[in-house]
Amino acid sequence: MNKLSPRALEYLNAVARFGSLRKAAAKLSVDPSAISRLLTQLEEEVGLPLWERSNQGSRITMVGNELLDHYRQVQASEASTLSRIQDLQGLRKGEVKIAVGEGFIADLISAPLQSFISRYPGIQISIESAGANEAVQLIKDDQVDFGIIYACPESSDLYCHVEKLHPLDLIAPPNHPLVITNQPVELKDICQHPLALIDSEFGMGRLVRLAEEIEHIRLTPGLCTNSVSVLKNFVASGLGIAFMPQLTVAAEIRTGIICAVPVNQRLFTEAKAKVVSHNRRKLTLPAEALMQHLQASMSFLNKDAPPLNSSK
Repeated sequence: MNKLSPRALEYLNAVARFGSLRKAAAKLSVDPSAISRLLTQLEEEVGLPLWERSNQGSRITMVGNELLDHYRQVQASEASTLSRIQDLQGLRKGEVKIAVGEGFIADLISAPLQSFISRYPGIQISIESAGANEAVQLIKDDQVDFGIIYACPESSDLYCHVEKLHPLDLIAPPNHPLVITNQPVELKDICQHPLALIDSEFGMGRLVRLAEEIEHIRLTPGLCTNSVSVLKNFVASGLGIAFMPQLTVAAEIRTGIICAVPVNQRLFTEAKAKVVSHNRRKLTLPAEALMQHLQASMSFLNKDAPPLNSSK
């Protein structure tokens, strides 16, 4: 067998990531026939099919996934080697790619990221805003160095570097009946009030769905969204209630337009923010430096959330 073509493996990786040959071609700005030709040559060299075509898209075969694992390990090893070389230059150059849940963005973009960029102006940072499920997949596919994820799904492919307790609370307008009681609320009591929920692709939404199954109830939201900002504005406008960690609405709590109330549900009270990476990929030095910096400077990552009664 000849040496595996890096370009063919790059194209196979793109097909796996984007779901079809045409989408991969569009993302890479390459003619679809060029991708098809190289993948056909790779299949002939291997002697087995690497991907299956259908009207629903493309599915990578077991053999194809073996080649992808090889390709991604080579890419990760190359990035790590280049990073070590760059370390000899005092972290003057490099690139870090991270996946971050929308609820962390305000905490990240404020002082923590600004101070890192000022300290290491030669390091390029790419931020992918992603829900929990998408962030995990980006990490598994080696598309990002690490992810900052709320209520991260369990996976044997992930290594957890940091975890802090940040319960999923009920957020409501300050004059809402569930706020006035000044007591933790039960999930069943929330059914009686106008509610907005985020998609289950996100950590917050996944916890809500699991809690519904445990308590054998079904919450009926008046608004469904994939945006944390929409949830906050829904509550701040007095339209109803939603679920969110208190730090995500810290500014709104300080100004008095939103209140946070604990929910008497174990899944919610034990929810955590985590920093995770692929357990088979060694972090580059710029990625390690950024992670350590964020752990020390981000409110979500340097300590557990304070009890709500002490934050008022």
